Parts: sequence; C-alpha cells; structure tokens
Amino acid sequence: MPSPVRVRFAPSPTGPLHVGGLRTALYNYLLAKKNSGSFILRIEDTDTKREVEGSYKYIEEALNWCGLTPDESPSLGGEYGPYKQSERKGIYKEYINELIENGSAYYAFDRAEDLDKHRKNHEKRGKTFIYNAHNRLKLVNSLSLKKNEVEDLLKTTPYVVRFRMPEEKVIGFYDEIRGKIEVSSRELDDKVLFKSDQMPTYHFANVVDDHLMNISHVIRGEEWLPSLPLHVLLYKSFGWSPPSFAHIPLILKPSGKGKLSKRDGKKFGFPVFPLKWENGEEEYVGFKEFGILPEVLINYMALLGWSKRDNKEVYLIDELIESFDIDSVGKSGVKFDFEKLIWLNTQHIQKLSSEDIIKRLSELGEENGLAVSKDAIDLIKPRLDRLGDIEIEYGYLFGQQEVETGLKHKLMNDDSLSFLRKYKTALEKSFGNAEELKALLNECSTIGFGKSMGAMRLCLVGKLAGPDLFELMVFLGKDEVLKRVGSILV
Repeated sequence: MPSPVRVRFAPSPTGPLHVGGLRTALYNYLLAKKNSGSFILRIEDTDTKREVEGSYKYIEEALNWCGLTPDESPSLGGEYGPYKQSERKGIYKEYINELIENGSAYYAFDRAEDLDKHRKNHEKRGKTFIYNAHNRLKLVNSLSLKKNEVEDLLKTTPYVVRFRMPEEKVIGFYDEIRGKIEVSSRELDDKVLFKSDQMPTYHFANVVDDHLMNISHVIRGEEWLPSLPLHVLLYKSFGWSPPSFAHIPLILKPSGKGKLSKRDGKKFGFPVFPLKWENGEEEYVGFKEFGILPEVLINYMALLGWSKRDNKEVYLIDELIESFDIDSVGKSGVKFDFEKLIWLNTQHIQKLSSEDIIKRLSELGEENGLAVSKDAIDLIKPRLDRLGDIEIEYGYLFGQQEVETGLKHKLMNDDSLSFLRKYKTALEKSFGNAEELKALLNECSTIGFGKSMGAMRLCLVGKLAGPDLFELMVFLGKDEVLKRVGSILV
C-alpha cells in the first residue's frame, strides 16, 4: 500500500448527494482511515451551467452527518488547496500549455454545427464519427493548419484543446476491482481537455488535481471506467506516475433493472439522499428525517458491493475501517434493498439506551410537543425500526388514540361491548401491575382471551398493533385507560 494514502471524493455541485455518491465517499474514507491516511473533499465545479445553488453546502453537511468528515476541504482548507476547481483556473492553464508544447494536445477550431454534419454523414454510411488520428487532419485544428493560420484563429475564433490520442496503440491499465484491461486507441477519440470558456473538462482537471494533491488511490463509480485509458495516457504525457484506480459497481433499483436514480425514491417510497433536499419545486425527504440512524446508513452502504469474509451484518464505523478491503469489492451491480436497511436500523436501535434514543429524537425534532419519556421509549423500543414519525406511529402514547373505523365496526359487537363494560368495572376497583391486569382480563373475558385483548387494544391504541397490552396499560395509568375504554362504550 503506497504511503501516505491520500484519497479524494470529488463531486460536482449539481444537486444533493445521492446514495451512490455517498458510497463512493465511504469507500474512499474507509481506505484512508484503515491506512492512517487522508480523506479529501474536492468540489469539481468547472461546469458552471449545471451548478445548483446550495449543493456544496448540502454535500458537506451530509458527509458530516454520516460521520465522514474530510481532513481537507474547501471549508477546512489544507496544504493542497484550493479545493474548488473554479479557484484553480491558473493552474490548469499552465498545465494545458505544457501538453500543447510537448505535442500531447492541440487546438481545435471546429464549429459545433460542422462536427454535427460529420456525425450525421457517418451515420448515413453506418459508421460512427470519432475525432482522432483517422480524420483529425481533415478537420480544423492546429495539426491540419499552418502555424500562421493557427495564430490568427487563436486571436479571433473560439477554440478548444483536444488530447492527441496515439494512433494504433493498445492501451493497458489495471483496475483494483476489475484487473487488467486493454483498449485499442482506434476506439477512442481526441477528448476535449479545455473548453472554449477556458475552463478544463473533468478529464483534464481531475488528473492535474489528483497529481498535485498527491492522491494515491482513485475510487469512483464504474461509469468512469471508459475514461480511464485517457486518464492513464494523460499521466504518461506529463511523465507522472498514476494513482491506483478502483471503479466500484452501480447501485441498482430494487428490481435490479437499471441504476437507482433520485426519482426512484419517490417511486418506491424510500429516501435516496442522506438529508432532506429542497430546491424550488423539488422536495425530497432524507434518510435522517425518515428516522434512519447515520451509522446505519453507513453500515448498509458499505455492504452494497463489499464481500464480507464472514456472515457479520451489523457494523460500527470503527469495525468497518478495520475490516474493509477494496480487493473484496465486487464487479457486479447491487440492488438497493430498503427492507434490509430497515432491518439494520432496528438492530442498531436495539443497542441504544432509551436515553440515547431520546437524544436522537431531540436532534431530529421528533419529540416536539410530545412527552417523550424513558418509560415511553422503554415500552416501544422493541418495536422501533426507525426514529422518524414517532408522533404518527406512536401518537397513542402521548395523546388520545384515533380508532380505525373499520375495525371498530368489525370488532365492537354486543359481546365485545359487554366484556369491556365488565372489565372497566373491574379496573375501577382494582388497577395493579401488568401481571395483575392480565389476570383480571382473563377473569372478565366472556369472548375468549385473544378477542378480549383485541378489544382492549383497539380501545387503547386505535388499531390491532402496538406494545405489550398490559405494559401499555401501566404506562397510560388508570385514569387514561378508563377514559379510553369509556370513549368506545359511549
């Protein structure tokens, strides 16, 4: 393992942090921390047209909530800044000139409409237009023009800078997850490195920045794998040693068909962003607001693609750091299983104390207006699968129950009402502990123990679900129990 290990998470500020990006950040973080290295947040904001207001702040807050706090970032600073690409323009200009001077890149003056004509002409002949050694001398660039023509055009005409892809060469490179890969340069085009607005493209800026920031490992999504030959060649053009590369698999929809998108959350009924995102007409609930613990989200995201050497499922961050190995990340896409995430959330919640759960609820704002006590949490904790919507799910603990009309008509027949009157009278005389309340119900039951419990649960909860009935009765107290039973008997 190269020393020191330095990794970066380099999102574009074009929207909120998706779970796919979060997993990329997590794998980078785990590798860095396992090797006592540094985790860097770099913002790749060269595409100003696509930038969305508030995105950078959201990304930073989401990472911090998940416990993936960077060691260096635009906010924290660091020895290798600036950490926003928009603030590094002068650096890119210097290095693009170096590539032009050593013959690895060239100026291109082709108009967009002319290139579009070339593409359409190729399509008519059943071919694909590729801007490379096969046709670059037929196009308008500094390789096909005379020196004085180039100098004149540079003063008067918008231009881009393209990489000079080598001709008829097999490009070999290694990916930590996918092994050795070879690609023919015939299949690759002369990618634009510098745009007409004098801003670098992703391909150029990320290579320059990774080198200057001493990045040792680049872990990113597999959608960037086709760009790897170009990036490797760029390193060689500068005479630099490339970092280790690892391209992680896609996160798929629950069906397994297609990449999980931000709109799939609403479609399938679960979040896809760590925190709530609001932007104009768009509003998405985050995992935080839904009641998923940050350590659970991290636990689950780590399991998406990472092959464990044992059957362990529940991890804390320190355990993930100790166990994680990039070599154990698979190649295939992984389905997002929301039920598995909820199961993990339940496992983590059960390990928390009731006091800690109350603190978490306070941070979420879920306890506002509710008398959330340790006794209340003790009662519902075995059934808690998330911390969101406590008032909706367990409102009967803190206020009057809302009885489901359909169940009331179904269960509250003459026999059930007769039992409730008898049990209410007995409770007025004797209201003891849970065991005594259970024994008393058994004595009063005229419709069978199960049906009697159902009738009482409907009175107290409003539905046929909830914590232990008799522990609930003790929690509510005699007066509240009698009040709720009486409201059904009216």
